[in-house]
Amino acid sequence: MANDKKLVEQITSMEKDFAQWYTDVVKKAELIDYTSVKGCMVIKPAGYAIWENIQAELDRRFKETGVENVYLPLFIPENLLRKESELVEGFAPEVAWVTQGGLEPLQERLCVRPTSETLFSDFYKNDVHSYRDLPKVYNQWCSVVRWEKTTRPFLRSREFLWQEGHTVHATAEEAQERTEQMLNVYADFCEEVLAIPVVRGKKTDKEKFAGAVATYTIESLMHDGQALQSGTSHNFGDKFAQAYGIQFTDRDNKLKYAYQTSWGMTTRMIGAIIMVHGDNSGLVLPPRIAPVQVMVVPIQQKKEGVLEKAREILDMLKAAGLRARLDDSDKSPGWKFSEQEMRGIPCRIEIGPKDIEAGQAVIVRRDNREKTVSSIGDLAGTVKKVLEQEQADLFAKAKAHRDEHTYDAPTKEEFADAAENKHGFIRAMWCGCRECEDAIKEEYGVTSRCMPFAQETLSDTCVYCGKPAKTLVYWGKAY
Repeated sequence: MANDKKLVEQITSMEKDFAQWYTDVVKKAELIDYTSVKGCMVIKPAGYAIWENIQAELDRRFKETGVENVYLPLFIPENLLRKESELVEGFAPEVAWVTQGGLEPLQERLCVRPTSETLFSDFYKNDVHSYRDLPKVYNQWCSVVRWEKTTRPFLRSREFLWQEGHTVHATAEEAQERTEQMLNVYADFCEEVLAIPVVRGKKTDKEKFAGAVATYTIESLMHDGQALQSGTSHNFGDKFAQAYGIQFTDRDNKLKYAYQTSWGMTTRMIGAIIMVHGDNSGLVLPPRIAPVQVMVVPIQQKKEGVLEKAREILDMLKAAGLRARLDDSDKSPGWKFSEQEMRGIPCRIEIGPKDIEAGQAVIVRRDNREKTVSSIGDLAGTVKKVLEQEQADLFAKAKAHRDEHTYDAPTKEEFADAAENKHGFIRAMWCGCRECEDAIKEEYGVTSRCMPFAQETLSDTCVYCGKPAKTLVYWGKAY
C-alpha cells in the first residue's frame, strides 16, 4: 500500500500552501500542461471534458432563452477598436497586436480579440434596419487573448476559452431585462450544476466593464477565502450604438439608436470547481459536471468471473444514462482508488469475488468516502440516488463555508480587523464615493466585489468616511 500513497503525497497540503496545492492538483489530475508559449496552457482531455460539459449545459440553457450561436473574426482593425474610447482605455494594457502579414507589414494594426463588442457592433450596424429585425440575441464560443502579466492555469491565462453573448434591442427596458436574465442563467448554472453558491449583484462604477452603463456579477468564495468573479452581464445602453452607428427605424417611423448587452463565462470556472470542492487528495467534481461519474473497479480481477461481472455492471450503468468507465488496468486496487480520487470521479463501484457471491457491490462516494452496499440488480438506481445526494451535499458544504466566512463590519474598526485577520467576504455599508472605494483598496487590500441585489442596512454610515451610507457592498480579496 506504500506505493499506492505516492500519488497523493505529491500534492502539497492546501493548509500549508493553497497556491501550490492548486497547481499540484491541476497537474497531477492531468487537467493542463504548460507550453513553450509563456502564459498559455494545453487543456488536456480530462480538463477539456469538463469544459465540454460546461459548454453543453450552458448552451442548452442559453437556447431556452432564444439565444443563437454565431462566429465572428479573431482580428479587429485598430480604427474599429478606437471608436469606443472607454473600451480602448480599459483593454489597452492587455491587447496583443498583429503588425505583419506574411512578409509584408500591415497598413493597419490588427488587434487579437480580447472581447468582441466592436466586431458585433460593426456587424449589427449593417444587419439591423428596422424594429422588425430586433432583438438579435447572439452568442459565440471562442478563445480570446489578453496579455496578462501574471498567469495561473484556468484562473488567468493569456489565451482562454469562453462564450460571449452580444445582443441588440429596440428599447432600454428590453436590454436591461436581458442583462439580468443572463446573469440569473449563470447563477442558476453555478448553483445547480457546479454546486457553487454565488452572490448576485451589481458592480460599482469603478469595477464595471469598460464602456458599460452597468455591470452585473455573480461572486463566489473559494476555499482559501478569496473571491472569484464567476460570470458577468453588461448593459451597454446605447453607447456602442452611437459610437458605431447602430440605428433602426422604429414603429413611429423615426430613426433610433439600438440598445446592447454582453455577457460571458470562461474556463476559469474549472478553477472555481477545483478551489471550492477540492481536498488534499485532489479533485472533487460535482456529479452533474463530472465527465466520468462512476468508475467500476474490479477487485482481484484475475479471478474467474470478476472482470466479466465488472463489464456487465458497466453496461448496466451506461444503459441507465450514467457516465461510467471501467478500470481494468493491472494497477493495484489501492492505486486505482487513489487515482480515481485524484481525478475527482464522484463515486466508484468495488466488485470482487465475495461481492459477486453475495450478489452485491460497494459504492464509495468521492467527497466523504461513505460506502453503500447495493444489490447488483438495484445498482444503477442506487448509484443515481448516491450521486444526487453527493451533488446536494457538495452545494450545502460550499454554502456553509461561504456563510461561515462572510463577516459583517458595521464599523471601521471591525472592517479593518476582518480585512487583516479573516479570510472571506466582508459586508459593509458604503457612501457611493469613488474616493472611499479607492482608499479602502489602498488601506486594506480589498476590493468591492458587488452591491448585492438582496440589500440590508448594517449601519446608517459609510464604513470608511462616516458619511450617510447608500448601499451594502460585499468586499474581499479576489483572484
